[in-house]
Amino acid sequence: MNRENVVLCASNFYEKKYYFNEDYALLPQIVRDELKIMCVTFTEDIGGILTLEFDKKGSLQFQVNFDEEDLFFDEIGCELKIKQLQQEKQELFESLEEFNRVFFRDAE
Repeated sequence: MNRENVVLCASNFYEKKYYFNEDYALLPQIVRDELKIMCVTFTEDIGGILTLEFDKKGSLQFQVNFDEEDLFFDEIGCELKIKQLQQEKQELFESLEEFNRVFFRDAE
């Protein structure tokens, strides 16, 4: 089975919406809450649309999109914030990748 990237969760500053992929509903509620807080806080601080997704190899990736006309989007702050989150939440992200491998990659 050859699959494309799979979205874990996303936060949209423009529409004030948060999305969580219910395929990952087995994640503990505390992890789901932490993801929501992290993503919503990111987009409130930086702007744009943040998507956390698993690539074809099972690695968790940050994808950020923004409206070209959004003069308030902070491109520099975006890169810095991603690096900060990758350091501070390294253990969480590694656990999410392991969860994805165990529950989804092995099923292929």
